[in-house]
Amino acid sequence: MPSPADREPIEAARPVVKTTRWRLSFVWIVPIVSALVAVSLFVRHLDSVGRSIEVSFQSAEGLETGKTEVRYRDVPIGTVSDITVSDDLSHVVVSIALQRWANKFSRANTRFWVVRPRIGAGGVSGIGTLLSGAYIEADPGKSDRGPLDRDQNKFTGLEVPPPITSESHGSQFNLHSADLGSLDLGSPVYYRRLRVGKVVSYELDKNGKGVSIGIFIDSPNDRLVTASSRFWNASGIDVSLGADGLKLRTQSLASLAAGGVAFITPSWAAGDTAPAQPGTHFELLKEEEVALQKPSGEPVYVWMQFSRSLRGLSVNAPVEFIGIEIGRVVSVTLDYDPVSQQLPIVVGAVIYPERIGNVFKYQPDDPEEEARRLGALMEKLVAHGLRAQARNGNLLTGQLYIAIDLLPNAPKVSFDGSKRPLQIPTAPGALDNLQEQLSNIVAKVDKIPFDTIGNRLNSDLGDLGSTLNQLNQGILPESQNTLKAARSALSDATGALSADAPLRTDVKDTLDELKRSARSIRALSEFLSRHPEALIRGQPKDAIPRVPASGSATDAEHATP
Repeated sequence: MPSPADREPIEAARPVVKTTRWRLSFVWIVPIVSALVAVSLFVRHLDSVGRSIEVSFQSAEGLETGKTEVRYRDVPIGTVSDITVSDDLSHVVVSIALQRWANKFSRANTRFWVVRPRIGAGGVSGIGTLLSGAYIEADPGKSDRGPLDRDQNKFTGLEVPPPITSESHGSQFNLHSADLGSLDLGSPVYYRRLRVGKVVSYELDKNGKGVSIGIFIDSPNDRLVTASSRFWNASGIDVSLGADGLKLRTQSLASLAAGGVAFITPSWAAGDTAPAQPGTHFELLKEEEVALQKPSGEPVYVWMQFSRSLRGLSVNAPVEFIGIEIGRVVSVTLDYDPVSQQLPIVVGAVIYPERIGNVFKYQPDDPEEEARRLGALMEKLVAHGLRAQARNGNLLTGQLYIAIDLLPNAPKVSFDGSKRPLQIPTAPGALDNLQEQLSNIVAKVDKIPFDTIGNRLNSDLGDLGSTLNQLNQGILPESQNTLKAARSALSDATGALSADAPLRTDVKDTLDELKRSARSIRALSEFLSRHPEALIRGQPKDAIPRVPASGSATDAEHATP
């Protein structure tokens, strides 16, 4: 048996590998293309997405994640990516993903607000959002390369649109008033009844005694504001009734509802043409007439004491000196006089000595106190009858005003011009005299014995009743009988004068006979005038012709015998 070494080796079988070419199936084309598009969009998104910022609002009304846009001049600059509530639950936080090119809107002076339909003093805005939905408007502000240009990612949004944006050009000024009146944000500012600006802010003074109002005048009209310009509240309708009739004045229909401010440079300051610096402070006056008056200088406080009722006198009533307004009433209070045990009325007023004019300039100059000059002047005028009176300024409303005038017959009073405050002596006015006269008339009327007159009148009326009774019982029946007899006689006369009455016929015949007799007498007189000898010789042979019933004397003369 052969050994294993002697055996022939058996050759191992080799595997046969069959190679084939790999082919891509059409099934994979769609996923691959989709993946490529997704990668492209992702890369594009990473390339377009800029910074992410957060804006706080009181409410997220109208805002939607992924849909609400952030715009600047209607150009989208970002999208709302998330809306959450703050940790203290006091507001909402809106996350905004800005586009890469809009990263400049993340600087500190940028403002954000939600654009919704609004109706305010400045008009109607945001009407387009009724169809497109609310969006967030951004205003980058004006760059001054200062601290506000630094970047930040948290902002506090505005609840109302700002009145001034980076697109506005003009100047801002400050007004001060005792109260806001009917003004509001967006209220118009007028110059010669043309709208040139608007109210942009207001706040209460720190001491609580007034209101500071910010106004913005559009360019180039802001150059019309000078240091001498005067501002007044032009809200509502100004109604005045004076000697020249009833006046109604208003700036525009818009100022009736939204209020308004008007300004002008008075004619007495026409030489002041230099524009005022932005931020200049002005006083907001209540009336146009007051605004157009010249500066009156420092006021001086005076007071007057009246012993009569001053119903109709109110604060701000005018104080006139010989028909010229020199001040205003500032207080009307009740006082007590322990000497006379009466309650007089004390009227406080401020007067402006500069309004007195040249009369005040005649006093010696006193640089320490202007009231001394006024006191010296008043001391001289009081000696000549200067008195204060409460007079009726309007018969329809019964409003009173204080008139300071010279009364020649005024009784002498003591007056100290150096005493402060000045007390101007008073005198009864025309209304007081009228009331006194009416009181005297009433007193005289009270003395008339109306009871005696009434009793006597009752007695006379009784006698008159008796007389009328006698007339009814005696005289009136007789009068009726007399009237009947007169009526009967009138009827007989009417019958006698009728056309077929015998009396009328007899009268007519008698008249005819009288006519014939008159003709015969006339013929005889004519015959005798021709033959006067017939009175002596008798009748001639030719007898007097017979006169016919009708005919003239001439016919009888030529009649045949």
